[in-house]
Amino acid sequence: MSTTTTEHVLDGLPLWDGEREVGPARLVWSGDRILAVEEAPARRTDLSVVPGLVDTHVHLGYPAGEPAKDASTWPLITPPEERSLHVAANALRCARGGVTTLRDLAADSIQLAVGRAFETGVLVGPRLLSHGQVGMTAGHGDLFVPPHYAHRPPTADTPDECRKLVRTWARSGAAGVKVYTSGGVLSMGDKVGWRNQTREEIRTTVDEAHALGMLVAAHTHTADGLDIALEEGVDSIEHGTAILERHLAALVERNLPVAPTLLINDIIAEGRRPVSAEAQEKARDVVALRDAGFARAAEAGVRFVLGTDASGQFVGFGDQMEEVRTMAAMFGWTAERTLAAATSDAADAIRLGDVTGRLRPGLGSDFVVLRGRPWEDVDALRTENIVAVVSRGRVVAGTLPD
Repeated sequence: MSTTTTEHVLDGLPLWDGEREVGPARLVWSGDRILAVEEAPARRTDLSVVPGLVDTHVHLGYPAGEPAKDASTWPLITPPEERSLHVAANALRCARGGVTTLRDLAADSIQLAVGRAFETGVLVGPRLLSHGQVGMTAGHGDLFVPPHYAHRPPTADTPDECRKLVRTWARSGAAGVKVYTSGGVLSMGDKVGWRNQTREEIRTTVDEAHALGMLVAAHTHTADGLDIALEEGVDSIEHGTAILERHLAALVERNLPVAPTLLINDIIAEGRRPVSAEAQEKARDVVALRDAGFARAAEAGVRFVLGTDASGQFVGFGDQMEEVRTMAAMFGWTAERTLAAATSDAADAIRLGDVTGRLRPGLGSDFVVLRGRPWEDVDALRTENIVAVVSRGRVVAGTLPD
């Protein structure tokens, strides 16, 4: 781990700090700490600086490289030592695509270990938060494993089991847990509308997680599932494809973050990647429901933040900028509003607003230098426009301009 205290400077580039345009600025950092952001004479007008993106919903535990022929069995037959290398490679691929903070919502000991390696500087990489799953036998989280395979991730089928599993995740160092209030699109053999766990089980999970200072993310694709998530006090909505008029007041009043995961459902529904007929049919239903409510929700002020569901199998690691542009089109947002949802607001949503997501003195050194000004024109937010990515103060892609 490097102990250097060398100061680095980017001088005279237009800079957007996560909330507002500063103008041509001088950005000074040392290691993983921004020392100064101040106006300066313009030196380059073709480039700009923005905070690194924050993806609040990824799944790193899949093979790096090309999509696997059978992604459901790969984690089962691949040793954990080997999988850890793929998790790290996937995280680094995100970083090279301008994403300097990730939250894995189906993590286990491997993501936790890789996150610690990044945190301590053993490996150069992005910030990585991990959430463990608390789901039922034959629920969405369980049905990624073939039904007759004996070795399965942990499940919880009573309130006491839920409480114990939350405590187990807390002991392992997880930042939060994920619950399910509906079935899913890619799980095998279930229906999107299936109930997942009882109210008492979900209530117990939320209670225990909050008692231990952990966030609770709720996967839901149904209106009833969203009712349950809101009533039981979760901290974020994942997918949220069935937002109805009756949900808007609570979502807006509580300023609850919603990760819309737009691209993945479009990709599956349209069959752009090989997928089962069952999953494609589910995705088509989900997209139809989503499209009926999301624009209205955005107009009402629902807090959508960047969350892609990227696993490398459908949404690739590095496709986050495409997701951001898709959000702008879906919600009718300005470029600046969209960019905030992928940086400062996304960081706030996962309790990292005092660490990253903005370019301010005292925060972490996470930023992207790229061609164009994406806070004025979101179409400029493209990986092909990336000049350099700095994560935790280290260049992880490209070369900084002189």
